[in-house]
Amino acid sequence: MKKLTVCRGLAGGLRKLALGLLIAGVLAPGFGLSVFAQGYEANYDESYYSKFRDQGIEINVYNWGEYLSDGEDGLMDINAEFEKLTGIHVNYTQYETNEAMYAKLKSGANSYDVIFPSDYMISRLIEEGMVQPIDFDNVPNMKYIDPTLLNPTYDPEQLYSIPYAYNRVCIIYNRDMVDYEVDSWDVLWDEDLAGQILMFKNSRDAFGVALMKLGYSINTEDPQQIQEAADLLKEQKPLVQAYVMDQVFDKMQGNEAAVAAYYVGDYYIMKEVNDSLEMFIPQPTELFMDAACIPSDAQNKEAAEMYLNFLNEPNVAAENMEYIMYSSPNTGAVALLDEEISGNTDLYAPPEVLANTEVFIHLSEETNLLLDELWTDILSDDASYLNWVMPVFVILAIVVIGASLILRSKKKKNAKY
Repeated sequence: MKKLTVCRGLAGGLRKLALGLLIAGVLAPGFGLSVFAQGYEANYDESYYSKFRDQGIEINVYNWGEYLSDGEDGLMDINAEFEKLTGIHVNYTQYETNEAMYAKLKSGANSYDVIFPSDYMISRLIEEGMVQPIDFDNVPNMKYIDPTLLNPTYDPEQLYSIPYAYNRVCIIYNRDMVDYEVDSWDVLWDEDLAGQILMFKNSRDAFGVALMKLGYSINTEDPQQIQEAADLLKEQKPLVQAYVMDQVFDKMQGNEAAVAAYYVGDYYIMKEVNDSLEMFIPQPTELFMDAACIPSDAQNKEAAEMYLNFLNEPNVAAENMEYIMYSSPNTGAVALLDEEISGNTDLYAPPEVLANTEVFIHLSEETNLLLDELWTDILSDDASYLNWVMPVFVILAIVVIGASLILRSKKKKNAKY
């Protein structure tokens, strides 16, 4: 569930050195300038990837912000490499939340060939017929996907999605600003940190944290439990500096906030820039999976499937995971990563740890409406919320006033005759 727009800090070998040091903890014997495997060998099937060459084919790809390696840090520019290999042009745009992506798809204003929704949103898209089955004969690299991650609750028949990346929710804090050991969700409600707390901007993650603090399932449909979570979030609100997604990077890296709920992989990216940052993973916590899907109105389905296959070339997937620092479901990619990464249990937790996590599922329409109503109430006087709500009301007001003037004009004309 990648969400960042950030200057990624140290580049090339220096980035790899810093990240290697923080993961390894100490310099390993024979440690060089990078703990990453480098020069991943490309072994592309030219006959497969040449099918659409020189045909002027384009695909529209819609992804989370900064969720695909783009050539920074000396890593692969994946879209450019795909275009060079296949002759297929990639129109690439980005979104900040699942809900923003869903709204764009639902509006029908744009047609996309590949999207990267998260678990609960995938099941909603399937339920509403907004994504279509993938022809896995056109995605031979599906063989590299870890079989333990197949047939998830959001796509039980494994028809509509290909796992892209997964990760856990954690608490990121600045040890220079928090003077005690963080060991629970309670730090996000610490009154001594008022004005220094960052909270998720999207409702599912925010309610998820509150529900976990209360000891409830993040997928509860019990209105009483959901109301308790809403009350807890209202209690927290005076302490919150901002509700964020992308902005968490600048704020935590720049010592503008003391603590934030966010994602394990992103902690490692932030740590490169600000060594005062630490992380705690509560138990239980949320485990999320982002996956690639093909919308029902995709214009170039087979070219989209070729793109998905390319993303799962082991060398491509490995460089991509170096860039986004999430956990890869691609076993071929994991085998290429240096052991300091693939052996990092924060990123690749053992099964007994993952068993103490919970994955979001799509809730009933009644529960979703309740969550939306409560979340709107919680954020009703939040500045960032009003920044987008108020223009909507202004537009609606203009429409209503315009319609009223037209009706008056018609009445006046009718009165003359």
